[in-house]
Amino acid sequence: MEKLIAYCGLNCVECDAYIATQNNDQALREKTAAEWSKAHNFAFTPEMINCTSCRGNGIKIGHCTECEIRNCASGKNVVNCGACGDFKTCKTINDFLAQVPAAMGNLVQN
Repeated sequence: MEKLIAYCGLNCVECDAYIATQNNDQALREKTAAEWSKAHNFAFTPEMINCTSCRGNGIKIGHCTECEIRNCASGKNVVNCGACGDFKTCKTINDFLAQVPAAMGNLVQN
């Protein structure tokens, strides 16, 4: 399976915003906006559901443009947090991984 690992360890190719953007899938944008609005108690609109991944140039989904993890890793010029010398002691990434443990495997593998 193809992988596009974000700085935090999420696999972008599994993200509905990334998929909707790559396929220009308006129905998926609408479905994702509704699901994310309910799950995150925030009013997502279908127009917000667009992302080309946090690691490249291009559109980012809302929070990703201001994400502390993204900004730190990008500033350190590392491929992802797993490649950072501060990875084991970084509170920011470890707090995130406690909430999304599946991302840890992607950081360790890469």
